[in-house]
Formats: sequence, C-alpha cells, structure tokens
Amino acid sequence: MFQAAIAAFREIFTPPFRAVLIKILLLTLALLAIAWLALDRLIVGYLAAPYPWLASMLAILTGLGLLIGTAFLVAPVSSMVAGVYLDEMAERVERDSSSGALIGRALPAGQALWLAAKFAGVSLLVNMAALLLLLAPGINAVAFFAANAYLLGREYFELAALRFRPIDEVRALRRSRAVYLFVCGMFIAAFVAVPVLNLLTPLFGTAFMVRIHQRMIRTQEIVKVR
Repeated sequence: MFQAAIAAFREIFTPPFRAVLIKILLLTLALLAIAWLALDRLIVGYLAAPYPWLASMLAILTGLGLLIGTAFLVAPVSSMVAGVYLDEMAERVERDSSSGALIGRALPAGQALWLAAKFAGVSLLVNMAALLLLLAPGINAVAFFAANAYLLGREYFELAALRFRPIDEVRALRRSRAVYLFVCGMFIAAFVAVPVLNLLTPLFGTAFMVRIHQRMIRTQEIVKVR
C-alpha cells in the first residue's frame, strides 16, 4: 500500500500527468472565473442600500463571501474537469506499472461522463460538510477525514475496477474489501486536507487506486475479466 502511494505520488509529476494537470487547472480557473462574475453581477444587481457606506460594506462582504465560496468550489470543479481525463490517466498508469500486462478497457462515453459527475458531486458534498463541521470543533477534522477516506476511496477504486469488470462485480468486491479500501482512502484524504495540494487529488487518486486494483489482480484476489 505504501509503495503504491509513493509510486503514485511520483507519477503525478511526470510529463504526461503534468500536461493533464495544466489542462485541469486552466479549465477550472476559467469555470470559476465565469461563476464568480455571474454571481457578482447577480448579487450586486439585487443589493440596494440607502447609504453609500452601507453599500460599500455590503459590496465588501459580498466579495469576501464569493472568495470563500470559490475556495470551497475549487476541489469539486477540478474533480469535475478531471473526470474527463481520468480514464485516459488510468490507462497510462496501467501501462507504466504493469509493462502493458494489465490493461483494462476504456469506459463508454456515457459512463465516463457519469463518473465525472459523481466525482464532482462527492467532492461538493464533502466540502459542504466541511463548512457545516466548522461549527463543531473537536469532531470536525476527524469526521472530515473519515468521510473523505470512505467516499473518495470508494469512487477512485470503482474507476480503476470498472475498466476490468461490470459494476455489480466492482461493488461486490468493494464491499468485501471495505476496510482495506477505507485505509487506502486515507491516503487520498490526506491530499484533500491540504490546500493547493488538493488540486492534485484526481491525479493521485487515479494513479494510486489503479495500482491497488492491479495488486489485487496479481495476488489472485480477483479474476481479471476481459
């Protein structure tokens, strides 16, 4: 597990992954900029204050609110954008880590888009929970980390396994290895917990869980299905 995490961390800085990262960052920033401008126009358009000083204060508060909201949207939006490239990255990891011996099949376009939407939804859910947990000191960090470990570990494992087997088999395997995959998910949760580094989560999660799934295949815990 530790070896897979170290190898995955190293791989996300290789040229092919850096190229995907640049695309993800540019598209994410573009989408966030559009969302910022649209919300700013919408909010300012409805703000009406009888005094200039009050209008200025409301404008400042609006700007701060948008800044905080945008910060929490970075991870979900980047996950949504990255979802377009996850299948491509998974195949590259399979080729690099197994010398081409364990290569899955590309997911259908509809299924790939559904996975991208799921990744964005899970990320958004976790970040909204983080906002609420700020009001519960003492349990917020533990709950946030545990939720990330479970949800992200599950989603990235499904991405890796779906390239080799149907969804029913993937879910049955995931349930049978729930504790092990939860521990694996802790490595991904560590990325989400660190600002800026969390932008690398889709790259690391994919590279890591592809290796975990390949390890299961090699140890004959599961049978490869073409």
